[in-house]
Amino acid sequence: MTTQSALGIDIGGTGIKAAPVDLTTGQLLTEPHYFPTQPSSPDMIARAIRGIVTNLNWRGPIGCGYPGVIKNGVALTAVHLSKEWLGLNVGEVLGRQVGREVAAINDADAAGVAELRFGAGKDCGPEDIVLMLTLGTGIGSALFAGRTLVPNTEFGHVYIESTEAEELAAASVRTRDELSWEAWGQRVNRYLAEMEKLLSPDLIIIGGGVSENFELFQPFLSTRPPVFPAMLGNNAGIVGAALWAVERK
Repeated sequence: MTTQSALGIDIGGTGIKAAPVDLTTGQLLTEPHYFPTQPSSPDMIARAIRGIVTNLNWRGPIGCGYPGVIKNGVALTAVHLSKEWLGLNVGEVLGRQVGREVAAINDADAAGVAELRFGAGKDCGPEDIVLMLTLGTGIGSALFAGRTLVPNTEFGHVYIESTEAEELAAASVRTRDELSWEAWGQRVNRYLAEMEKLLSPDLIIIGGGVSENFELFQPFLSTRPPVFPAMLGNNAGIVGAALWAVERK
């Protein structure tokens, strides 16, 4: 394989998705491979990823999105995974199982990297502030200033009227509480209004699986900056992780 392709892996709160990616187009080269995240211990997830690499007979670069804060490769949070991840170097844990280097990045940051390269943010200017939010099991965030990533923002954990944003507007909350698209969309709008007040973004991109239903809650959003769904949909994390594998340096 050449550096025109890489394997992107997206570890989420409920599942692991992976596929090889054409880095010149952002297109997946196969259908995503999927494994449940649980149990979410480092050993079990690393073994699942080894199985993916083996099944694909993959020998090229590998990038992985991790659902938490990554600092110098080390996991500092593990909100939706086993606490055994805390303090571990994610890339090294996975790399020992697959037998080659794995580049790790926060999963929402990975999605944002992909959307700025190939998706809803590709036409943003050098001075634009872009906020990417992934609404899923929790809320991930990626912030870009002048197309430069500000890593590990974790805006899903801000509080709005004494409620953590993830408990207010994550996609999982809509399902759990059986909310209508209107009721949930109004919650999302409250969250976006808080982000607008804090960051004054020029563009907000909504990612995660719920982006595929954007038209069902978009009418209830009223922020000043435009809000667009992620063009890469739920594959943005895979694409961004693959890009990170070859461009992080």
